[in-house]
Amino acid sequence: AGMNGTAIENFVCVIFNVSFMNCTWHVGRTASGDTQYFLYWKTSRKEDFTGCQNYIKDNCGRHTGCKFQNVTIENKRAYFLVNGSRSGHNIQSYKKMIILYKIEKLTPPLNVTVNCTEASYACEIRWQPPRTSHVKRHACFKYEIAIESK
Repeated sequence: AGMNGTAIENFVCVIFNVSFMNCTWHVGRTASGDTQYFLYWKTSRKEDFTGCQNYIKDNCGRHTGCKFQNVTIENKRAYFLVNGSRSGHNIQSYKKMIILYKIEKLTPPLNVTVNCTEASYACEIRWQPPRTSHVKRHACFKYEIAIESK
């Protein structure tokens, strides 16, 4: 139900710094200035939806995103629902399922050290894997080193 073009568009979520997640969206094309959106999410079909606690707002005070903390990726899927309200009108709702590990932005590798010896014209580069909440095997990571000569 709801008028065409009132549902949100361009819904995107990203997980960063291990357990923070931001979800953002654009206001529907035909949504008026007094339209307000509400985001709900859950990590299994059996659960009840939980509402956003920390909205990102545009200049008109409309919700255009949500900030989450303490997100765990162990539950592989998350179900999102964004519905809206506007005085006297129904707003189209928006639903999306996201596989959480696919939206994680990893931290850079940790404790990077470089030791070069003039005698052998060689450098040894060492690092530790990035911080993440769900990857248990370090062999899962692939690295790329770009060396620029000065």
